[in-house]
Amino acid sequence: MEFRRLGNSGLSISEIAYGNWLTHGSQVEEDAAHACVRAALDAGITTFDTADVYARTRAESVLGRALAGQRREGLEIFTKVYFPTGEGPNDRGLGRKHIIESCNASLRRLQTDYVDLYQAHRFDPSVPLEETMTAFADLVRQGKALYIGVSEWTAEQLTRGAELARELSVPLISNQPEYSMLWRVIESQVVPVSEREGIGQIVFSPIAQGVLTGKYLPGQQPPAGSRATDEGGGAKMISRWMRDDVLSAVQRLQPVASDLGLSTAQLAIAWVLQNPNVSAAIVGASRPEQVADNVAASGVELGADVLDRIDEVLGDLVTADPRETRS
Repeated sequence: MEFRRLGNSGLSISEIAYGNWLTHGSQVEEDAAHACVRAALDAGITTFDTADVYARTRAESVLGRALAGQRREGLEIFTKVYFPTGEGPNDRGLGRKHIIESCNASLRRLQTDYVDLYQAHRFDPSVPLEETMTAFADLVRQGKALYIGVSEWTAEQLTRGAELARELSVPLISNQPEYSMLWRVIESQVVPVSEREGIGQIVFSPIAQGVLTGKYLPGQQPPAGSRATDEGGGAKMISRWMRDDVLSAVQRLQPVASDLGLSTAQLAIAWVLQNPNVSAAIVGASRPEQVADNVAASGVELGADVLDRIDEVLGDLVTADPRETRS
């Protein structure tokens, strides 16, 4: 496992991070979730990402139990706040009350005194940014969060957040966007601003919700039990890629991967890690063997000729418009 600094901070994280969105507490049983976490630890992963909203808070609880007994100083535990976790009007967003109460609840579920990174899961235009950043700064000063990050913020939002962070002396060091060979919306605006502000990317869906594994074939029904058949949310997310032109192009990536001794999933993860502003790629798993397969992408260097071959295969199937940033 290779390690990278997160942004311009002193925090080192495993360049393959383990995330439990759409798995722990929902898609897989707890025993399987624990087995996947053990496989991640055995593979050298030290960075674990979750959120209070995943599986309606259950994902944090599962992760907390799975990591119980591990040396806390040897882990980097990340979580997020923004989406609703209850029915009340203050059970959502980035107001001070919800941030403080959600952090405390996350710490209880994760069975830890602090999180290494506390992230704004989206930008909240209904709350003054000063209120949001001050609440985060207070959590840092209380020792409940060591660093602050955001997720899917635009270049303009990152600029405003970074300016306030400097005024408050709070370490805003990361952004968590979607990023893959097929989804490159961060490259033209978010990455340049992040480089300027010392913010690193912790990217999710590097294999495009599983499409870049090559297991989905054009003209055929998705395999039983795959994310494309998951009515709990996975199928909706992956549906934009389930087109024959995309699936056919992914099949043409297999020779590129094979020439390097990689699977297409490993090629996809290695691809996002070639971006120097990317600090880590988040992978999920429903089976332990998936973790080992993904971790093999760590440390892989792709030459310019390989990157050119990938671009030639994917062509105009790539989405790069920064206006597509999810808000």
